[in-house]
Amino acid sequence: MKARPNARSRYEPIWESLDSRPCPDWYDEAKFGIFIHWGVYSVPAWAPKGAYSEWYWWAMQDEQGETWRFHADKYGAFLKYQDFAPMFRAELFDPDQWADVFARSGARYIALTSKHHDGFCLWFSAHAWNWNSVDIGPHRDLLGDLAQAVRARGIRMGLYYSLYEWFNPVYRSDLSRYVSEHMVPQLKDVIERYQPSLLFTDGEWDHPSEAWRSTEFLAWLFNESSVRDEIVVNDRWGKETRSEHGGYYTSDYGEVGGGKQLAAHHKWEENRGIGASFGYNRHEAAEDYLTERDAIHLLVNTVSRGGNLLLDIGPTADGRIPVIQQERLLQVGEWLAVNGEAIYATRPWRVDAEGDLVRYTANDDALYAICLRWPGAELALAAPKATGGTCAALLGHDKPLRCRIDDGRLCIEVPQLSPDDAPCRHAYVFKLTDVK
Repeated sequence: MKARPNARSRYEPIWESLDSRPCPDWYDEAKFGIFIHWGVYSVPAWAPKGAYSEWYWWAMQDEQGETWRFHADKYGAFLKYQDFAPMFRAELFDPDQWADVFARSGARYIALTSKHHDGFCLWFSAHAWNWNSVDIGPHRDLLGDLAQAVRARGIRMGLYYSLYEWFNPVYRSDLSRYVSEHMVPQLKDVIERYQPSLLFTDGEWDHPSEAWRSTEFLAWLFNESSVRDEIVVNDRWGKETRSEHGGYYTSDYGEVGGGKQLAAHHKWEENRGIGASFGYNRHEAAEDYLTERDAIHLLVNTVSRGGNLLLDIGPTADGRIPVIQQERLLQVGEWLAVNGEAIYATRPWRVDAEGDLVRYTANDDALYAICLRWPGAELALAAPKATGGTCAALLGHDKPLRCRIDDGRLCIEVPQLSPDDAPCRHAYVFKLTDVK
């Protein structure tokens, strides 16, 4: 039986109660989403290689660091980070074009940075006067326009929201007042105004969840909000909560919060950029990006272990998705168009892998052996146990495959195909039915 929140349940503002809420079905079934880091930091769009460009304002504070040297050289020492806001114009932003790329990528949900650690909002927020995309810069509700476009393509809209703001004077002087008068009202406003399916919070690490009033907010979200039955949340609600409390567990670039292994029984998500930065970094070159093979294998490896993949893009300040990032998304989409049944709405099998070649996923109808390279003339599998009715097929190939049992292994005769005739690239899915 699938888990889903019970509309009649009422959750108390304590972790024991909140953690008992099941993750809504849609999220586990979706498997693949797109993260979007876009904001004022997209104007300088620079970080040392291997660093995050969206941390530009923070990195500027180190007058001995590479970011400050870049800033002083390119913009002048007297230009403040706030001066970038009028330059963030998004004049080429076409939400329908973005939504088309997302739909063709095979992504089932997105998560847009509604507000990053600099506090700049991509919607009109009364709690961020003249520091939002309607008051300054684009003079446009970027969040609302994108939400409308992606929902029209059947993609779920999600939001990233930073709990803290680096240089907000109220945050720095009075945390309790910041939380009660700024953060919680702003969070409730963006939830009720845009009704997201997913909320990815961040910036929680300086304080415990009690200081953030996280359990109180989540009880409101799960009991009272307009998205109480649909909303999915992550585990970033206080410095003690990652891989412990909240919703699904999170991992950045393979690094699991709290230094713990991801629990096989608990839903989790890998999130990372196509490059080494979440925000667009003009300092990166082609070799700093995931290849098509890397991206497909990342998706397969993540899903076989029970996770979702939230793959990030960093648009430019004028509102374009860089072409190399579009290309990677579309390449993943081409692969999913052939092999999506081995990804969407699947679950981990009793073993997730055989060596470095095969990853497994399963649903009620079949077992999928996903080969991370072409297996050659024959694929021999030790984990599946064949029965008298076992059948094998290669997704994207219209003929059944011969299979036999040899020394306890299920041996599948692989069709002789040229690279041009193969159904896809970089990972090949063998569908097995009637196996144990």
